[in-house]
Amino acid sequence: MTYQDLYTQIKKKKSFLCIGLDTDPSRIPGHLKRLEDPVYEFNKRIIDATSDLCIAYKPNLAFYEALGPEGLLSLQKTIEYIPADIFTIADAKRGDIGNTSELYAKAYFEKFSFDAITVNPYMGNDSVVPFLQFKGKWVILLALTSNEGSMDFQLLKAPGKELYKQVILKSKDWAGPDQLMYVVGATQAEFLREIRVLIPDHFLLIPGIGAQGGDLESVVKNGINHSVGLIVNSSRSIIYASKEEGFERAVRQKSQEIKKEMEDLMDKYL
Repeated sequence: MTYQDLYTQIKKKKSFLCIGLDTDPSRIPGHLKRLEDPVYEFNKRIIDATSDLCIAYKPNLAFYEALGPEGLLSLQKTIEYIPADIFTIADAKRGDIGNTSELYAKAYFEKFSFDAITVNPYMGNDSVVPFLQFKGKWVILLALTSNEGSMDFQLLKAPGKELYKQVILKSKDWAGPDQLMYVVGATQAEFLREIRVLIPDHFLLIPGIGAQGGDLESVVKNGINHSVGLIVNSSRSIIYASKEEGFERAVRQKSQEIKKEMEDLMDKYL
């Protein structure tokens, strides 16, 4: 999927919503647990209820790997079910020596056919470049994350500039805005203006609205660019909107609320 494809989807749907498919079997509605593959059935119904409202889905791979081979099968079926025009992100946070990264890239880009993968840049250029060798695929580098522990390292000055800024400045030479994105947590929205100075054209994956407390308007006000440039993720507040039969209606309603707010903010700030 190209940069223009993403922008076209955003314009068409008036949305930059990404839904995180962080599916925990213990939180799936009880009536689905009697089915052969509850995780896939849950994801399928989420997708049916929201595919016209969002531009991306982001499974967090830990939720599937924790279930062993059955979980990976559920993941594969889920990716195959997602409509082709919707962006898919493997939230894997991989990053290892070059030959290992190459195999991770083959696994998620070729075998699972994801459009993008989140990558930890801590080991540097040769751990990231193998992911960038796949035409039409995206790398989403961790820059400034939404968790409390992000302050342990990412905001340290070493020397002069905070570490996350050094990551951005160094890595933006590895690939252009048509292949490289960055993760910036919604709870770090006050830093987005400075980040936009460094990377005015890149897309940013923004987790942390909803259950983590990030403010959507602050994200848009500080982070929007000429092509919107934002993919804002919400997971728990959408997919666990209800545990009752017919939970899909609550899921859709919550997604519609966020989508409507996005549409209004695009009109206000674009």
